[in-house]
Amino acid sequence: MSFFNKSVIMAVDAAYYYGEQDPRLLSVAKKQGEVTLDDAGLAVALGLKNDKEKEFQKKSIVLSDGSKGNKGGVGILRITEDESIFSLVMKFTSQGDSHGHYDKLSYSFYNDGEEVIQDYGFSRFVNIEPKNGGGYLKENTSWAKQSIAHNTIVQNETSHFNGDFDTGNKYHSEKYFSDFSKDNVQIISAKEENAYPGTKMQRTMALIKNDIFQKPVLVDIFRVKGDQSNQYDLPFYYFGQIIETSFEYDSPEKLEKLGSKNGYQHLWKEASGAAEAGNARFTWSENNKFYTLTSATMQNDSLILGRLGASDPEFNLRRDPVYIWRKSNTKDAVFASVLEPHGSYNPVTELGNNSFSQVQNVEVLLDSDEYTGIEITGTNKNKLLLVISNNDAEDQHNIKIGNREISWKGNYTLIEN
Repeated sequence: MSFFNKSVIMAVDAAYYYGEQDPRLLSVAKKQGEVTLDDAGLAVALGLKNDKEKEFQKKSIVLSDGSKGNKGGVGILRITEDESIFSLVMKFTSQGDSHGHYDKLSYSFYNDGEEVIQDYGFSRFVNIEPKNGGGYLKENTSWAKQSIAHNTIVQNETSHFNGDFDTGNKYHSEKYFSDFSKDNVQIISAKEENAYPGTKMQRTMALIKNDIFQKPVLVDIFRVKGDQSNQYDLPFYYFGQIIETSFEYDSPEKLEKLGSKNGYQHLWKEASGAAEAGNARFTWSENNKFYTLTSATMQNDSLILGRLGASDPEFNLRRDPVYIWRKSNTKDAVFASVLEPHGSYNPVTELGNNSFSQVQNVEVLLDSDEYTGIEITGTNKNKLLLVISNNDAEDQHNIKIGNREISWKGNYTLIEN
C-alpha cells in the first residue's frame, strides 16, 4: 500500500493521537502532506505547527498478529550500508480472516526500497472497470493465494493446509527468536508445524554486514523435517534479466505447465537442470544492479526456471519469472542460501562494476535436531560461520564442528574466521 494512501494517513494520525504522541510520527505525516479532518488530524497539524517532529528512524521490528498479539507476526529487518537500506519482510502470521493466503514463513527482500524478491500479492485491478469490473479476478484464488505463488516451501505441489481456508484459520506460525541488538547482523527465526501433517518447518533469516561482501547479504536457512519422503519446492520470485548460472539447463522448444493444480497450472516451465553436490549460483540484473543467489545444493537437486502466465487466456497475470529449487524423494532437508547484492552497471559508460559474486562457497557443516551450522566463504578466502540452536533458546552451548570447539550462549552465534 502506498505511503500516501488515505488509509495510511488515517493510521499515522490515529497512532499519534491515541498513542503516546510520538514526535517521530510527525515527520511521517509531514512527508505525507495531508491529515485527516478530525481530532487526530488536528493534533498532528498542531504538532507540526509547533515544530515537534523528529526524524523517523527505520529500524528492525517485529509486529505481532492477532487481537491479543499472540498469533505469530511479521518481522521487518533492516540493515544500512553507505546510506542504503536493505530490508527483509518475513511472515509468520495467522491465516487472516479475509487474507486467506497460504504463505507460511514466506518473505520479501528490498534494496533501498526496490523490490528484489517479490510477494505477488493479490490478483486484481482495483477500480479499473474494463478489467472484470475493477475487482478481484478468478486467478486470485487459483494463483495468488496458493503457496507456490510465495517464497516458501511447497510440499508435493500442494498448498499449505491443503488450500483449505477454515483449516488455515485454526493455526499460526510461531516466532522462535529474533535479535536486532548488533549493527552487523539482524536475525529472526520462526517455526511452522501445521501447514502439512507430519512435517515441521523452521526458517532462520539474517541480514549480515561483513567485509567479505561488498554489500549486506541475506542468509536464509530453511529446515524441513518430514515423517515420510516428499517433494519440496522453494521458489524465488526475482525481478530482472538472467546474467549467469553455474549449472547447465535444458530449454524445451515447446513450453509445458509445471503442474495441473494448486497454482502450478499457471507456471510455464522454461528450463530445468540438475544440481551437483556443492553450490548452485544464479545471477541476475535489475535496475542496473546485480544479485547472486548461492545455494548449498545436493546431488540430484533440481533447478527450474519458470514464468507466470500459463492457463491465463485473458492475460490477467503478470509474466513474472521464478527460480525454483526442488528436492525430491526426501524426508528431511535443509535449503541454505545466500542472496548477495553486488555491483552496478552504468548505461552511459556501458561499464559494469563488481558484476561477479564475492561468495565462493556456502556449505552446511552441521544439521541435527539440536543445531544447524553453515559456513560462507568469500573470494578473499575469509569465512563466516553461523550456528543456530534449533531448540534451546538461552542455554550455554558447547559443540564440536569438525576439529573446532565452539561455545556460546543464546540462540545463535556468528563467527568470523
